[in-house]
This record gives sequence, structure tokens and C-alpha cells, in this order.
Amino acid sequence: MWQHNYTPVGGSLALSTLVAAIPIFTLLILLGVLRKPAWMAALSGLSAAALVAVFVYGMPVDKLVLATTYGAAFGLFPIGWVVFTAILLYNITVQTGKFQLVKDSVGSLTEDRRLQALLIAFAFGAFIEGAAGFGTPVAVSAAMLTGLGFSPFYAAGICLLANTAPVAFGSIGTPIVTLGVITGLPVDRLSAGVGRICAPVSLIVPGYLVYVMGGWKALKGVLPAAVLCGVAFGGTQFLVSNYIGPQLTDILSSLAAIGALVLLFRLWKPKDEFNFDEHSTKQVKPPQHPMGELLLAWTPYALLVVLVLLWGYKPIQTELSSLSKVFPWPGLHNLIQRMPPVVANPSPYPAIYNFNWFAAPGTACLIAALLTALVLRMPAAEFGKVFTSTVRQLLLAELTIASVMGLAFLMNYSGATVTLGLAFAATGAIFPFFSAMLGWLGVFLTGSDTSANALFGNLQVITAGSLNMNPVLMASSNSAGGVMGKMISLQSVAVASAATAMHAADEGRLFRFTLRHSVLLASVTGLIVLFYAYVAPGWAP
Repeated sequence: MWQHNYTPVGGSLALSTLVAAIPIFTLLILLGVLRKPAWMAALSGLSAAALVAVFVYGMPVDKLVLATTYGAAFGLFPIGWVVFTAILLYNITVQTGKFQLVKDSVGSLTEDRRLQALLIAFAFGAFIEGAAGFGTPVAVSAAMLTGLGFSPFYAAGICLLANTAPVAFGSIGTPIVTLGVITGLPVDRLSAGVGRICAPVSLIVPGYLVYVMGGWKALKGVLPAAVLCGVAFGGTQFLVSNYIGPQLTDILSSLAAIGALVLLFRLWKPKDEFNFDEHSTKQVKPPQHPMGELLLAWTPYALLVVLVLLWGYKPIQTELSSLSKVFPWPGLHNLIQRMPPVVANPSPYPAIYNFNWFAAPGTACLIAALLTALVLRMPAAEFGKVFTSTVRQLLLAELTIASVMGLAFLMNYSGATVTLGLAFAATGAIFPFFSAMLGWLGVFLTGSDTSANALFGNLQVITAGSLNMNPVLMASSNSAGGVMGKMISLQSVAVASAATAMHAADEGRLFRFTLRHSVLLASVTGLIVLFYAYVAPGWAP
């Protein structure tokens, strides 16, 4: 059995960290400096990770190949699957002309681009995140904003920024439940901890995303809406996470935000007019449509909401999961040994693949797409054309997702990710700040808050114990800080790019755009954790 060595370069953590970070530097340079497409950056980063794994960490080549294919398989299913089916559903609504009616109905609520962004990217996106997760909210919301006339770049940027506040409680609370399993800490206390860290940030995210897109001038005109949206979402997020649990936090918070915004739109509208950028299509007064036509046009999204909620309902989820094929990844499962301090004692590293073909959120999206085609009476030949065009549209995006997940899993199984984590853990008294940054790093690498919690959750608890810190707060910090890494993960960039049909050359621009906001918001999260750790420890869970 091959054992991990977390300081392979001369026994030095500092030198080993620099080498372990080479794949990350590769991604940053190719995307942020050389402006290469995401698929090219992902493949290059994967190649760099392979070289580091073999020549620095001494990973056997067969284990390298198996870890990479394991990650790529996870990238294609369930993540790539939900992206494909969500875009397929959207393309059906466009092909049948029903999305035009959806646009008109949203435009009748508000013609203001800023308010549309708050309603769709933030509030509706948070609802989809809470029900499905796994990239679905960015795929659906970005596609809707593009259809409403937003330029692809701004639609993608807005949705990536908005998909922060709800991520820690996404997919029916899966990240928090996973964190509880990994750490052995009570789920209710972890839910409360994440809620107390995330809620203050959720208060400002709606206003922040409008400010980022248009400055103070843009925000000033819709300040009442931004404040109301943040208070409705953040307040509900705090209450539900602390007094009910993680499973319904996003769903109830997003419904509160949607309800508050729709009510406000009935009573108030901004006095000024504002377009985010010159590439946006000018919004005109939408035509009125009979209620029956509007209900039919919204049927695809109603079906999507109903099905993803059913898929997340525990009794149904249990039945669907019974059809899953769960098996150890051949040649990898329990054949690599993890070492302290990431685990208390040397232990084998499991590699279990869950092919939950029927229980996956993407399957709920596929059924919604098939039912939509039936309800809208789309001919089978036309459906086939939409299906094949969606396949062609998403080829590079799926390649990017598979490559990124292959890179993430390879770094995990080679031990390189733990080396980076230990570097954060070595920061001593200011570890509460870097605890959040460790979660941020985990989501940047894996594209998933759930995966980051599984990767670093136990390390957070062990480090907290050695520093006499609150283990629940540190574990919660991992999940809360991780949400800010979502917007810069290549998986998310690929999803947003595919959903908006963005030019490949703009992916690097999108990454650079979100990077600075990601670092800023992660730092704010770290400061909140420091506040709980040293200023108000009695407020921590």
C-alpha cells in the first residue's frame, strides 16, 4: 500500500507547499494572465498535477491514472449530467418559443436589469441551489438572463457572484450533512455555525453584485430592493439554519427573498434607468399575454422545481438511491494510506463511486425536459435536433469539468492537497482567518463545497484541537469560506460559459473578473470567523 508523504521536498512544509501549488499556479497563469480557454487551462493544470504527483510525491503511475479517471467520472456524472440536462431544458423552451413568454412575464414584473438580476440570479438561483445544487443554479439562471437580453459575460458574472450565499446549504443541506459525517460533530451545531457566519455576508451579497456590475450609481437606484432582498434572505437563513436545520435553509430563504421582491415590485419601482453594459439588448415594454399562455410557458420551470423537490424529499430519495450502482473504484479503493495529521491514525483512503443514475438531480432535470417536450407538443424529430445541438454546445464544457475533477482528485490522492491544507493550518493564532481560506481553496480545487468539507473538515477539527479552539466554529468556517471559492472554480466557469454560449476567449476574462471578488468575500468571511473566535466566542455555536 502506497503511503502519503505531505512534506516530500526535503521534509520542508514550505518548500513542499510551493511545489504542490504548481498546478494551481498553472491554472491562474493560463486563465488569468495568458487568457487561454478554460478547457486548455484545465488540461494543462492536470498535466502539471500529474508531473508533481509522480516526480515529487512518488505516486505510482497506475494510481495516478486511476485517481484521474475516478475524478473525471465524477465530473461527468453527476456534475456534467446536471449541466447537460439543465441546458437541454432551456434549449427546448427557446426552440418552442415559450422562453419569449417567460421573458415577457419577468419584464412585466420589472423592466429594470438590476431587479431582474436580483430576482433571477440571486433569489431564483438560490432556490435551485437549495433544491438541486451541483451547478444547476448557474446553468439555469445564466441561461435565463442571457435570454432576457443580458450579454453572456454579464449574465455569467452575475450568476457566479450570486451563487455564493446559498452554496453552503445547497442540495438539501448536503454539504453540512457531509461535514457532520466527516467530523463526527452534531449537524445541528454545524448548521448553526455556518448560518451565523454566512448570514452577515448574505445581507450584503445582493447589493454587492449590483454594485460590482454598475457602481454606486447602479446600486443607489435600487437600494431598497437590494436591502430588502438581503434582509429577507439573510434573516431567514440565520433563523432556519439555527432553529430548524440545514435541509430547508436555502429553499425557505430564497422563497422569502422572492416573495419580498415580487411584493416590492408591485408597490415600488426605481426612478432611474440603467443598463449594465453596452452589449445588453435594450429592454422594451413587453407585450401582454393571456394567463393561460404564460402558465404554459412557465410549465417547464414549474416541472423542474417540483421534480427536484421530489428528488430531494428523503423517502423518495431513499427509494431512488436504492437503484444506484455503488462500487469501489478498481485498483484505487483503500490502496493508498492517509497519514496523520489529516487523520488521527494511518488509514486507507476510500474511493467509492456512486453511479446514482436515477437519484441524481440531473435525472430530475432530464425528466422535466422530456415532460416539457410532451406538454409543449414538440415533435420527436425536433427534440432530437435540440438534443444533438445541446451535445455539440457542451462538448468543451464537459471536457473542462472532467479535467478539473480529474485534477482535483489527483491532487487529493497524491497528498498534494493536504500539503496545501497543512500550510494553512500552520498559521497559529490567525488560523481562524485561514480556516475560511482553507475552505475557499478546497472549493476552488474541487468545485464543490461538499467535496471541500470531505477533504478538509477533519483537518480543521484536528487543528482546532491542537490550538485549543472551537472545533465546531473551525469546521463551520471551512464550509462558509468554501462558498466564496465557488465562483472561481473552473467547473463553475465552464458551466456559466456553456449556459450563456460565451466565447471561449472570454472565459479567462470571466475568471479574472470573479477572482478579486472571490478573494475579497473570502477574506470578509475569515474576518467574521476571527470575530467569533476572539471577540465574541459566546456567540459561536
